[in-house]
Amino acid sequence: EIGYTMDRPSAVSLGKFDGLHRGHRKLLDEVQKQKKNGLASVIFTFTQNPTRVLSGLSAQNIITNEERRAMLEEEGIDCLVECPFVPELAHMEPERFVEKILVEQLKAAFIAVGTDFHFGYQRRGDYELLLKLGDRYGFQVEVVEKAQSHGRDISSTYIREYIKEGNIEKANELLGYSFFVQGIVEHGNEIGRTIGFPTVNLVPEADKLLPPFGVYITKILIGGEEYCGITNVGCKPTIEGDNPIGVETHVLDFSDDVYDMAVEVEFLHRIRAEVKFASIDELKAQLQQDIKIARIYFDL
Repeated sequence: EIGYTMDRPSAVSLGKFDGLHRGHRKLLDEVQKQKKNGLASVIFTFTQNPTRVLSGLSAQNIITNEERRAMLEEEGIDCLVECPFVPELAHMEPERFVEKILVEQLKAAFIAVGTDFHFGYQRRGDYELLLKLGDRYGFQVEVVEKAQSHGRDISSTYIREYIKEGNIEKANELLGYSFFVQGIVEHGNEIGRTIGFPTVNLVPEADKLLPPFGVYITKILIGGEEYCGITNVGCKPTIEGDNPIGVETHVLDFSDDVYDMAVEVEFLHRIRAEVKFASIDELKAQLQQDIKIARIYFDL
């Protein structure tokens, strides 16, 4: 039981959808195309990445579940089924999963999966089994080839490698959009304001993957408007005390109060690593340099 039953026939894609990258986009396109045949578009995924759960790896999400929900809604997907990866599901035989969940509950008339898709107990189900069961239950199966870049399959693992080394441009190329961090603006220690560089402070979710500590050229979305900025990811080593890991953005040519607003910071380019400066004056001089680089980048 997934506690959810469709009221009309659907086109379903199943997978991790843990980055909504260009590879995932091919699957989304397939289910969206079926709308012209009167099918509802459904994405079936898990609240946690099963591979990481089973291997005991900590979650490092390119996008959080909340961000994924918002993106799929924007894409026009009719229904997102997020299933907790519970023992009942992990131990369900593949045939039973198809019959009970895909056919009975989701009323699947069309299923799109990648070539490496596995499901059911011990990952025994694959696209070949789906093709066989499709004949029995009357659903059509589309097996989608992987999207590739530089001779390698586009995957969340591939993208994570680039984000972890601070190669934002390459990560964004594989994602098909700019890597971003969302959050509610919090009150920081106001140091930025006192030294003439007010910042918009976000504390990302603990399971959100972040690029290496440092300063980045970014765009920031505030109340539907887009602004240019520079963003520091890190712990503010020049500032006294124990500072939590934060994402702090100095928005160029902007001075409004945005506390408690939801904002999105899009990463475009890494300027430099985070440095502990000998004094606040040294920090100010460096920030001026960083802003100069950003203005050249944006042609401001």
